Amino acid sequence: MTEMVYGAVPERAGDPILPKWWRTIDKWSMSCVLILFVIGLLLGLAASPPLAARNGFEPFHYVSRQAVFGGLALIAMLLTSMMSPTVVRRLAVLGFLAAFVGLAFLPFLGTDFGKGAVRWYSLGFASVQPSEFLKPGFIVVGAWMLAASQEINGPPGTAWSFALCVAIVLMLALQPDFGQACLVLFGWGVMYFVAGAPMVLLVGMAGLVILGGTLAYSNSEHFARRIDGFLNPDVDPTTQLGYATNAIREGGLFGVGVGEGQVKWSLPDAHTDFIVAVAAEEYGLVLVLIIIALYASIVVRSLLRLMRERDPFIRLAGTGLACIFGVQAMINMGVAVRLLPAKGMTLPFVSYGGSSLIAGGIAVGMLLAFTRTRPQGEFADLLRGRGR
Repeated sequence: MTEMVYGAVPERAGDPILPKWWRTIDKWSMSCVLILFVIGLLLGLAASPPLAARNGFEPFHYVSRQAVFGGLALIAMLLTSMMSPTVVRRLAVLGFLAAFVGLAFLPFLGTDFGKGAVRWYSLGFASVQPSEFLKPGFIVVGAWMLAASQEINGPPGTAWSFALCVAIVLMLALQPDFGQACLVLFGWGVMYFVAGAPMVLLVGMAGLVILGGTLAYSNSEHFARRIDGFLNPDVDPTTQLGYATNAIREGGLFGVGVGEGQVKWSLPDAHTDFIVAVAAEEYGLVLVLIIIALYASIVVRSLLRLMRERDPFIRLAGTGLACIFGVQAMINMGVAVRLLPAKGMTLPFVSYGGSSLIAGGIAVGMLLAFTRTRPQGEFADLLRGRGR
């Protein structure tokens, strides 16, 4: 009960790694992630057999692959969560550099798998999406630069991180992948806000985003088509949004029953972008609310623990990771219920996808490492001058 209210017991110097990790980790958030993964496998059992049949695979081909990728993701999450913030930062820099190079070479070596956007490298037995791994790496690198800029005689980290953010957003927009571009920009904006950005500057940035969206609408057929489809009051029932909307409506409060849903036979992306439509149809609003509560618990608990953190780098990096994790889930579910334009974004730990699962495991592992309880006073003590 004490841990539920006040958090984990602080670590003690000289403790073995595993006992120290177990005492200091946020067990509630880790449990929520595990539950989300189990829900993803459960929904995969319902959503993937029709796709496997269409592609000539065994009925549970995609479920088996999701279990393998998910297992690797959980291992990556646990190992990363055991690292110190310094080690996490060093590995994040290396991972970011590799993902950035991978993103830069996508136009020349990548493939679109017939989806109209060059986002993947095909390895034959699997595919890799660099942008998924780029997000957590950039958040940590950007937080490091922003934190360094707050030091006396520190480097111009704010300008450096913003320039890096703009370069990434432009490369993602050229794929085109406006969803991931917006997520990266949002993550940087949240960290900049927490670092003490003036509101006038943030309002100006919001204006630039609107201007950029207007230019994208005017010059990108892909972007314009999705915006027009979202603004159109009439939903074509033969489109993915039409199928998803009907499935959610049919599911009601408790769903039509396990295995009785029909949307999985019509939606080509039922196991990825529209997995929540399968959940709503077969299990009803109840399961959807449980999924939302799990994501909200992870984000809120992480932010509450970060509020007690003194180290600016840890506070900024943890906040950025928590916010993009929650916003990605919100975007995926928002698209399914037609509150947002179609983005092509997975639901973390629930949707099928090797890159998404493994990168999500690394990102949450970083978040758990940053939110571990450390031997320090409360941040409020520092403000009152008692934390010295």
